[in-house]
Amino acid sequence: MRLAFDSRPASDPRGIGRYASCLLDALRETAGEHEIVQTHRPRREDVFHSPWIDGALLRPQLPQVVTLHDLVPLKRRSEYLRSGVRFRMRYLAVKRAARVIVPTAAVAQDAVEQLGIARERIVVVHYAPAPALHERDGDEIAAARERHGLPGQYLVWVGGLQTPDPRKRVAALARAPRELPLVLVGATKPWAHELPDVTLTGYVCDDELAAIYSGARALVFPSDDEGFGLPTVEALACGTPVVASDLPVLREVLGDRATFVARDDLAGLLAAGAAARRPAPAPPAWTWLDAARATWEVYAQARG
Repeated sequence: MRLAFDSRPASDPRGIGRYASCLLDALRETAGEHEIVQTHRPRREDVFHSPWIDGALLRPQLPQVVTLHDLVPLKRRSEYLRSGVRFRMRYLAVKRAARVIVPTAAVAQDAVEQLGIARERIVVVHYAPAPALHERDGDEIAAARERHGLPGQYLVWVGGLQTPDPRKRVAALARAPRELPLVLVGATKPWAHELPDVTLTGYVCDDELAAIYSGARALVFPSDDEGFGLPTVEALACGTPVVASDLPVLREVLGDRATFVARDDLAGLLAAGAAARRPAPAPPAWTWLDAARATWEVYAQARG
């Protein structure tokens, strides 16, 4: 099989970019006799995979597979007006795809309800922690703490801080009462520097991210809507307890590996984080190599 893979998002260290880069690396490792061509303009390949909705083709000339990470802009139209308009034609392209990959059964159900896609055309393929994300030793933790001015004990939140995202509830988390300092990890824009009483690290590489996870009391995850919640499995891979809003999708991903708090109780979320103790339960056993093997099967289905 000759696969066309749109690798454009892989340079972005955030969620979709991490998905694209980790999956592409794993696809290469599991390719066998298959060939991978990095392009968003497929011509002579057998299957085209767009790992993000921005790359979905409205009139593909070959079987198309699209990864749909969530449907938040459709589910919360009043909060994501611009995204909804921008994605309108892309959603039409997704509806025409031979197969649609989603990270959870919860997103699969959203795709059925919001886009009317037949369930048999949707395949659930979970995400996984990047290989570099594993528990680090005391020296690495101390170096990361010194480099970023982190306190001795802290709670951590990980994600993008370029624009305020209503479902992430970072501003509300920063304002909620807490016992331990709060560290926010991720690339920032000026609005994030106005958040009260938090430590911002900015973008960090995976080795530093692993050390910051490893030094934290817990990851706090206040989102009230998610497609998967990748930082939660990353934290577990680093031995860090996870305290999260009680969402069906997070229960699906984490099972009994996290402490769940009512989604409207951010003070309770932070208190549970302060009470957490390491080590955390082991993360789900699923890896990016498992995801790649499952994705090759999706390509074979799409090709027919």
